[in-house]
Amino acid sequence: MKITKKINNWLETHAASPAYGGWVLVGISICYLGAGINTMAGWLYVISGVSFALLGVSAFVAVRSLAGIVVKRHPIEPVTAGDELKIEIEVHNQKKQPVSLLQVRDILPFILGEPVQENIEAIQPQASYRWVYYHPTQKRGVYRWHRVELATGAPWGLFWCRRPQKSEGRAIVYPTVLPLTTCPLIDEIGQDDSQRGDPRGKPLQMATTGLVRSLRPYRIGDPTRLIHWRTSARYGELRVRELEVITGGQEMIIAIDSSYKWEEELFEQAVITAATLYFYAQKQKLQVKLWTSATGIIKGDISVLETLAATNPWENNKLPPDHCPLIWLTQNSYSTSSLPLGSRWVLWENATTPAETVINQDYPGIIIYNKQELQPQLHKSLTSF
Repeated sequence: MKITKKINNWLETHAASPAYGGWVLVGISICYLGAGINTMAGWLYVISGVSFALLGVSAFVAVRSLAGIVVKRHPIEPVTAGDELKIEIEVHNQKKQPVSLLQVRDILPFILGEPVQENIEAIQPQASYRWVYYHPTQKRGVYRWHRVELATGAPWGLFWCRRPQKSEGRAIVYPTVLPLTTCPLIDEIGQDDSQRGDPRGKPLQMATTGLVRSLRPYRIGDPTRLIHWRTSARYGELRVRELEVITGGQEMIIAIDSSYKWEEELFEQAVITAATLYFYAQKQKLQVKLWTSATGIIKGDISVLETLAATNPWENNKLPPDHCPLIWLTQNSYSTSSLPLGSRWVLWENATTPAETVINQDYPGIIIYNKQELQPQLHKSLTSF
């Protein structure tokens, strides 16, 4: 059976392969030819000859129908995991004759889904057929595929001809960004320093928030991390720090320990967490960047999302930067022992090694438990030991 399939596939892609109706007609033609030889009846020879002529014309026309057909793929817009990709393919007929009964198959990567096909009744000479379809996505990633197949059984469906055409496809599926109302991991950065400041508003160098110029009443939209709680309690209303430079030249880096051998499900959670924290930090007007072991430091929304879409565990083993605070995302509890000053960590529970016994006691962080939902855990208060 495997040999038969291989032969049939070779015939389809290099010449033309008889369809079911073609094999039936081949059998009938041979029978009429045998009967004609046996009986020497001329009409049997005529029927046999006409049948073989139909088979020959069908095979020739099927092969010729696919000549002069050009496929062009339009760029695919990135989407977030769970949304649908919009895939657009243009089939152009360069010949002076119309093409009919055409089938187009987009050969997607197996991890993205099964091949998708479209049946085209006819394309007029020097005209194009625009095929647009939507394909669901479930998992983030950068997907590439290289082939579209054209097939036809014209004119009578007796022979089937198939020709692959090179058509590069690249689809980027971004990780999900969870909506957060609060996140102590980000909100409490620099809070310890602010509690040591002068409540009358004298200049103070903050770890990540710059120089305090004065204190003013809270306005809607102000980041909660800028609230000066001691002064707010004294005046009975919220007061926020007004800064000369929001970040004071400092930066915060969200770093994924992508060189470690993660469990697949936990790594996907880490990527979602990185995307969520990145955009939440931007919302809080922090200067934030991303770091992975393969790419190093990345900045810019599109670049960060593309990096997170493409990252995988077991990447190149590189050390994270040590010149600024990190939010370190890891499953390896031992890696929290050498973080830069002012860092935070997010540690995924390891079933084989109790996380609480080996984590960094100098900096607070969050322990993520796999059996619980991710979003509520990012709202948790920081854990210190």
